[in-house]
Amino acid sequence: MRLPLRRGSGDLTRQFRRFLLVGAGNTALGFVAYTGLVAAGVPYVAAGAAGFVAGAVNGYVLNRRWTFRHGDSTGARVRYVTVQAAGVGTTSALLALLVEAGSLDRIDAYLVTAPIVTVAMFVAHRSWTFGPEPLSR
Repeated sequence: MRLPLRRGSGDLTRQFRRFLLVGAGNTALGFVAYTGLVAAGVPYVAAGAAGFVAGAVNGYVLNRRWTFRHGDSTGARVRYVTVQAAGVGTTSALLALLVEAGSLDRIDAYLVTAPIVTVAMFVAHRSWTFGPEPLSR
């Protein structure tokens, strides 16, 4: 059974695919920004932060407009940043738990963590970040 999108045409599966595509694009954009900044002499920590921010801004715009078809607002922006911060914190906590307490390899722990956090962030963005304010057309 396919659940309908709350806004626009299609189904939940299509919306989740869009979310994953946007995430892949964010990762690629962040990597390009990071490597370009490092090549330009920017310290790697600052370059990493800038790359992350570039991907996050891209993610907000594309997920808001394309994935969730939602209007722009200060509230949506604050909710988006909150969910992103929770995602980073959850990823770090799960990694520490799986590596330290679960004795998993660091790479294996990430492979377990990433899908869990991705699905949780999709649900949070779909139900909370981009909730009741549809994009008017």
